Amino acid sequence: MTTAPPITDTTVALRQSLARGPLGTALLDIERAHRGLASWQDVHRQLAKVHPLIDGDEASLFLGAPAMTYVLHLAAGDSGRYAGALHTLDGLMAAHTRRRLAAAHARIDQGRYAAFSEYDLFRGLTGLGALLLRRQPESDETRLVLEYLVRLTEPVTGPTGEQRPGWWVSHSPVSNPAATPGGHANAGIAHGITGPLALLALAKRRGVTVNGHDAAMVRICRWLDGLRQSDHHGTRWSRWISEAGPAPAVPDTPSWCYGTPGLARAQQLAGIALGDEDRKRMAERALLHCLANEQQLDLLANRGLCHGVGGLLRTVQRVAEDAENSNRLTSWLLHAPQRFLLAEAPQDPGFIEGAAGAALAFQGVEPDAESVTDWDACLLLI
Repeated sequence: MTTAPPITDTTVALRQSLARGPLGTALLDIERAHRGLASWQDVHRQLAKVHPLIDGDEASLFLGAPAMTYVLHLAAGDSGRYAGALHTLDGLMAAHTRRRLAAAHARIDQGRYAAFSEYDLFRGLTGLGALLLRRQPESDETRLVLEYLVRLTEPVTGPTGEQRPGWWVSHSPVSNPAATPGGHANAGIAHGITGPLALLALAKRRGVTVNGHDAAMVRICRWLDGLRQSDHHGTRWSRWISEAGPAPAVPDTPSWCYGTPGLARAQQLAGIALGDEDRKRMAERALLHCLANEQQLDLLANRGLCHGVGGLLRTVQRVAEDAENSNRLTSWLLHAPQRFLLAEAPQDPGFIEGAAGAALAFQGVEPDAESVTDWDACLLLI
């Protein structure tokens, strides 16, 4: 197992991208191979092309060595497959995580604002924590990531003395820098604080906790309550809060990454972990209202996981598994394939917005077709 120097060629990054490259498409092949529908030799040939692995500061759950670790872990399942490679990668992961944690704590000690790349699911420590929770739940590194996330939820003092959430970033959530002048605190599961909330909740469900664990979850939940709006359209949350206040909480695309589905699943998990039945029920009702709003569902234009119907399907499945009354959710899923097939098919073969992820989501709602792998652990749904 070899590692690569810092990225200088975008084709190298694409080849090692879980979101868009062959590592992501391998997740579909691995699921099919576990079912006996594809060849393990084909899987191995595909993965053997992905080298040398990126292990610099830019490596993450969705890029380079951590992404390969995630893919091989799913491929191994309960077998001894890839044991040698995974042993080597475990060591790389531990060292990489500790480096990232040291930089994050140094940043907090210096009183500087965070960045998505430090803490989020796609590029940051939440993503590394999701991998560690799957791969090495009892490791020191797993607990250290959770301790960092607890610290991330503690308020910080802005330049003029105002109190801000610890995950406040100085940059914009989108390509338009004018969207949040002065920075913002993000609510989404992909780049915002709902990702850490889901990870903390999932860790507690597995019996892995650290000092301040529950307090951190409660802190996030109360902050989300401040962004929540309920009316005849249902319950929804602002995407972020900036110096100008919360973004409008309008009926929006019901996507996994920013919309009601991802926020509902994370808060359902938090409600379960905290024993907060009211929050759990609120989250489930919010998703049901979302699913009943045809105009809102029509905003999903494609089949992808991040912004499309595929992500909604998988999120509804996971919420239904833990719901107090899953009948309405499972009933909706019976008719969901029609909506999926009417949506635009992805041209990209990849995972997060492409055909591989869409196929994984779709096959999960086919009759008697339960997933063999928890491929959606990288989405913090389980």
